[in-house]
Amino acid sequence: MTPAQALRHLQHANGLARQAAAAGHHPFAALLVAEDGETVLLTQTNVDTVNHAEAVLARTAAAQFTPEQLWGCTLVTTVEPCAMCAGTQYWAHIGGLVYGLEEAALLAITGNHPENPTLSLPCCEVFARGQKPMRVLGPVAQAARDIAAVHQAFWHQR
Repeated sequence: MTPAQALRHLQHANGLARQAAAAGHHPFAALLVAEDGETVLLTQTNVDTVNHAEAVLARTAAAQFTPEQLWGCTLVTTVEPCAMCAGTQYWAHIGGLVYGLEEAALLAITGNHPENPTLSLPCCEVFARGQKPMRVLGPVAQAARDIAAVHQAFWHQR
């Protein structure tokens, strides 16, 4: 996936996150992008505190596609996946990840919010413990400010 494609997909995901926030859900969203870097195969927003957008998307993808198909795909998500979501992506065999805002930046926005108890465990550390060479691009600075703005508006009203 080229940097321009990554930015475009992050903007798409952030639009979905804004829609989720407008509906009262936590403003997280993820896309599954095919190996061509263009085709969006699946989209998902946060369901609840346990069913994060990335984990739900990875489980859905694993049920719909073969591991061989998924290895060439990229999970694009607004915020760096937590340990649960990174692990689910790893087990689903989705080989690539693009994220806009790092978990530490989200923590700076949410603080000790009971609806979003962040884990200080970067996704690359989760992936490094595995046996697969995961492809990771993030944080993407060109998208981070817009993603952060959605979270600031949402979490400061909660």
